[in-house]
Amino acid sequence: MSLPDLSALTYLLLLTAGLVAGTVDAIAGGGGLITLPVLLGLGLPAPLALGTNKLGAVFGTTSATWSFARQGAMKLRECWAGAVWTATGALAGAACVHLLDPAFLGRTIPWLLGAMVLYMVCRPQLGEHDRRHRMEAPAFYALFGLGLGFYDGFFGPGVGSFWNIAFVMVLGFNFVKATAHAKVMNLSSNVAALAFFVSSGSCLLWPGLALGAGQLVGGRLGAHLAMSRGARFVRPVFLLMAGLTVLKLLYQHYLR
Repeated sequence: MSLPDLSALTYLLLLTAGLVAGTVDAIAGGGGLITLPVLLGLGLPAPLALGTNKLGAVFGTTSATWSFARQGAMKLRECWAGAVWTATGALAGAACVHLLDPAFLGRTIPWLLGAMVLYMVCRPQLGEHDRRHRMEAPAFYALFGLGLGFYDGFFGPGVGSFWNIAFVMVLGFNFVKATAHAKVMNLSSNVAALAFFVSSGSCLLWPGLALGAGQLVGGRLGAHLAMSRGARFVRPVFLLMAGLTVLKLLYQHYLR
């Protein structure tokens, strides 16, 4: 499916939105808060906007994952199990979109995410350095991979924030390391969800590629900033994006 009547200025807007979103998403997650409103503002119906956004996001998460791996923030071979579990959960979640009502999650998630953000605000040292893990990695990836993968495929908003929080609080990672590992999981669920959207015809190729081109550059830039500035830089950006996600969901499901 394509939109041949989009102007060159519109594609420039998509490219710019992708660049900003890719940079922010690589640092702290939440890139969809930037790109989805742009796509919806073009008049796309929600399923088409979501699928097109996933196409762009795959480029951004791929770029960020590769950049983090090259700079030593994580080792890809240690993340494969989590990626498999997450992709499985995402496919299951996407398959359940037409079977379950997402309204319950929409009303519940902002309070849960908000409580976690508040807890991290009250623990200013949390995430600055690695800490002792509370769960072994294989069990962690199976539990959170299936759970957060399902959530991403079924609903999605704030999943990057949940991954960051899980890595910090359960595996004891610092924020930079948590962000790097979260990108691998985001990439896995993005690819799985994109496959579902493409198979159902809910994805626009050229607008998605325009977003993707911007996110490809932004993902690399964001990963470089996270690695060079460290956890003290990533933490406030993460809290800001997570807080904005909470406000967006509260507005969307309670005030609008």
